[in-house]
Amino acid sequence: MTERGDFYYGEDKIHYEVVRKDTKNKSKSDKLVTNDTKPRKPRKVVIKVHPDQRVVATAPVDASDEMIHDAMMKRARWIWQSLQDFTKQKEYVLPKRYISGETQFYLGRRYVLKVVTDVEIEPSVKLRRGKLNVFLQPNNDQIDHKIQAEKVKNMVDKWYQNRAKTVFSARLKALLPKASWVKDVPLYKVLVMQKQWGSCSTKGNLILNPHLVKAPRECIDYVILHELCHIAEYNHSERFWRLLTQVMPNWKEVKARLDGMAELYLNE
Repeated sequence: MTERGDFYYGEDKIHYEVVRKDTKNKSKSDKLVTNDTKPRKPRKVVIKVHPDQRVVATAPVDASDEMIHDAMMKRARWIWQSLQDFTKQKEYVLPKRYISGETQFYLGRRYVLKVVTDVEIEPSVKLRRGKLNVFLQPNNDQIDHKIQAEKVKNMVDKWYQNRAKTVFSARLKALLPKASWVKDVPLYKVLVMQKQWGSCSTKGNLILNPHLVKAPRECIDYVILHELCHIAEYNHSERFWRLLTQVMPNWKEVKARLDGMAELYLNE
C-alpha cells in the first residue's frame, strides 16, 4: 500500500507519495570494518518532483512520518516552484492530431509532420529535409480524418519503435566500455512506459522507452548509463550516484534537460 502525505505552502495543498528503502542491505563495498565510534548520521529523505507533477519522497524504512514531513517543509518552496514550472510547461502542450504541420522530435531535433495521401502510393514513413513524411493511401474515395489520424499515429509509432531499437542498440554498445562491471551485452527490450525512460531488472535486463529516441543522444546515453549502473547497484544508494557521476560527470545537467522536455517527448 502506497504511503501518502500532504502539506500546505501558502494556500496550496501539496500531496506527496512515500517510497521506503531498506538501507540495511548494503552492498559489499559499503560494508567496511571501521573503528569509528561516532554515531552514524541518519539516512536522508530524497525528494523528487516529476514532470507529471508527482511529488515522491524516498525515505529509510525506519524514518518517522514526522521526519519525512519535516524534510518536505524544508524544501517546500522548491517543491512548489517545481510544480508551478511543470504546470506552465504542460499548458503549452496540446494533444497531437497527427496532421500536417505538427511537430515531431527525433534525436533532439524538431521535424514538421507532413501527411501525403495518394491511391497509388506505398504506405511508409521517411525522414527527409527537416520533415517527417508519412505516405499513405486514402480511406476509400473519401478521407475520414479520424481514421486517417489513427493510421498516421500507428505508422509514426511503429517508425519510432524501429528507430529506437537501432539507436539504442548502437548507443548501448558504445557505452559498455564505460561500464566495466558489465561483462556481457545486457538483454533489453523497447517498451512504452508512461512515467519512466528506462528500468533494470534484478537479473540485469533493461527496458527502454521508445519515446526516448526523440531526445538528444546525450540524454539517451544518460538513461542507458543510469540503468547500467543499476546492474552494479540495484538501489539508488550513495554508491549508485557515485558510480553514475564517475561514468557521466554532468548527468545532473543532462537529466534536467531531459526532464524539461518530457511533456513534449511523451506527448501522443
